[in-house]
Amino acid sequence: MPRISADTVAEHRANRLRALLDAGRDIVATEGAEALTLASLARRVGLSRPSLYEYFRSREELVAAIVSDALPEWADKLEDAVNSATSVPEKIEAYLRTELAIITDGSHGAVVALSAHTLPDSSREQIRAEHERLLAPLVGVFKTAGVQRAQLRAMLVHAMVEATSRMITPGRNEHNEAVIQTLLDQVVHGLDQPIS
Repeated sequence: MPRISADTVAEHRANRLRALLDAGRDIVATEGAEALTLASLARRVGLSRPSLYEYFRSREELVAAIVSDALPEWADKLEDAVNSATSVPEKIEAYLRTELAIITDGSHGAVVALSAHTLPDSSREQIRAEHERLLAPLVGVFKTAGVQRAQLRAMLVHAMVEATSRMITPGRNEHNEAVIQTLLDQVVHGLDQPIS
């Protein structure tokens, strides 16, 4: 029987799965989505292909697992950020800054690249549900503030955040803060002054 590196076999498997998912994300972030194969992952973590098949039977399963793993973590961060603020503008700012931090983190691009690949319908449904969970804290803030069409507005704000992320440049703190402030002004102003 192979040696385990934890107190129990279940812990060992959970630790190994975590290492596999992290290594898979790293491969995509550093080498691109096409570089992620079962063989490249096995090499990266020092496992044989048969051992890897205990966790993933195909590349599609691996991709679905990496994408599904990242989204709940991001949703929790967004929810925590909103819950830590008090006023509506503060909650919106906390959400937007946290979402920008997630998007500008290298692992986000890896997950987005992977989610564009062909996946089983069950995986796509799970990913869709998790994407909705990403918007839920902002939708909740909008509903609390009495904003009409809260879900649609949250989706539009999300698109603005993605556009803003492309304007963020590492090391240009003043520029980046000006871009973020402009986004915040636009989102909050849009709530205060709806177009009639």
